[in-house]
Amino acid sequence: MTIEHASQLEGLRRAGALVASILSSMRESAGAGTRSRDLDALGAELMRKAGARSAPQLTYGFPGATCISLNHVVAHGIPDDAVLRDGDLVNIDVSAELDGYFADTGASFVVGTATPGQQRLLDATREARDAAIAQLRAGERLNGIGRTIESLASRRGLRVIRNLGSHGVGRALHEAPGHIPGHYEPRDTRRLHEGMVITVEPFLATHCSRADEADDGWSLFCRRGFAAQFEHTVVVTSGEPIVVT
Repeated sequence: MTIEHASQLEGLRRAGALVASILSSMRESAGAGTRSRDLDALGAELMRKAGARSAPQLTYGFPGATCISLNHVVAHGIPDDAVLRDGDLVNIDVSAELDGYFADTGASFVVGTATPGQQRLLDATREARDAAIAQLRAGERLNGIGRTIESLASRRGLRVIRNLGSHGVGRALHEAPGHIPGHYEPRDTRRLHEGMVITVEPFLATHCSRADEADDGWSLFCRRGFAAQFEHTVVVTSGEPIVVT
């Protein structure tokens, strides 16, 4: 989506504020002993009350209102009867449609107290997201996102999951400019433009450079180690980018 009018930005901001609020509520409820299915039910109820619809359900028929990924699962985890335990690495990804606008956000965290290695992974992934957003400017190459993420991951001794990345969003969950790699792709000549709406969502891992699909047909997991993701929906401008989530 390309923002062309103030009313469009306002609509996107409302959708962004909603998914950010839902993510926060789910995160606060994610204690030891909580089932991932119950967390998802909370997210679904908050969407319903706001008059919103789950974007993955609406777009792909995903078997959950939100994606909840535990430990070795990196993305697209299906909410089920799994019980959260102290030390679990959890990712919650919330995307929704509200009044025709789609926004997408996500965050990883540890139930209870993180180990030093888990905390290092979480801090680096959040830092990579924020650094990639900070350098967004209309006219710059889209591959600057992957360059920033990969450079930071390398400095922190981590890997980028190369088959996951950011994407266009706004009037649909996934739209132009399509997939945006989280690693530097020198052949990608696409450029950012004024009003472009995208997600910025690095996936960093301790030992994994590719996520494999599980037998359930949805979940993507690392065969070794763990991964984290942090995500915002962002509007590109000629100056400071606008984070709507």
